Amino acid sequence: MSNFIKIGASACLLGEPVRWNGVGALDKYITETLGNYFEFIPACPEVGCGMPIPREPVRLVGDPENPRIVGRKSGEDWSSRMRAWGKQTLDDLEKQNLCGFIFKAKSPSSGPFRIKVYPEEGGQPVSYSGVGFFARMFMDRFPLLPIEDDGRLHDPRLRENFIERVFVFRRWRDMLTDGPTMGGLVDFHTRHKMLIRSHDVQSYRELGKLVAEGKRLGLPALLDKYLTVLTRTLTLKTTPKKHADVLQHIMGHFKKQLSGDEKLELLEIIANYKDGLVPLIVPVTLLNHFVRKYGNEYLAAQHYLNPHPLELKLRNHA
Repeated sequence: MSNFIKIGASACLLGEPVRWNGVGALDKYITETLGNYFEFIPACPEVGCGMPIPREPVRLVGDPENPRIVGRKSGEDWSSRMRAWGKQTLDDLEKQNLCGFIFKAKSPSSGPFRIKVYPEEGGQPVSYSGVGFFARMFMDRFPLLPIEDDGRLHDPRLRENFIERVFVFRRWRDMLTDGPTMGGLVDFHTRHKMLIRSHDVQSYRELGKLVAEGKRLGLPALLDKYLTVLTRTLTLKTTPKKHADVLQHIMGHFKKQLSGDEKLELLEIIANYKDGLVPLIVPVTLLNHFVRKYGNEYLAAQHYLNPHPLELKLRNHA
């Protein structure tokens, strides 16, 4: 994966002065840290649909499942214009082969989580769990793409999960670009086994069975089913207990190679991780050492041990 990974992003997060008050919301973690690996495709639904800069703030009103987006004071309805812009923009974004999207938190147009929706007659919100107008369109169009907002990226576990999913999706796109084959899917699944297992053992077994019996479905249906289950699985939270189980499972591949002292050291470090005394990177680093020392090709290919660039330091806090 030598090329940058294409990611959609709310334009304000990239520093563009497109917010209602004429300023940006530059996020240096996104632009400077993730920017070393991601190519960002900006989008601002409010400016895109014709709203001026600066402008009257907008909010969602009406049915929380199908709200309108209107001016906070004037009540001017921008819904039709944003919907038309959104349809064209989504067509354009589909051609970009995105591997995810980072939205602006709390935005009535772009926030994917916990957006206030107000009643038509005014007053207090009727819902605090709405979805931004354009964010909903995006999620409906691309339900399997990883998404997150800039606020939730401050949570180390949510950040690691999102970036992990982006890299998995990129590898999935690469597999399809090379020409989808049954062998390609088997190879993809084999390399992701431990990663999948760290999220959910039951789904790990379900995906293994799906691949093993997949020929009867036909390749297109198999790929669709596999990606749907994979996406659902990777959104499930990992835990120290789940990781410890995977680490011990990987350790089992060395039962004939590790010395007594090496086994004891590894078990102690896994226990220390499970008890919250050391981060995940510590046992993973030791396992990678044993993979190289004993030349285990199967484990060397496991993305669980190297799911994303080490420089991102995502497992230093997990």
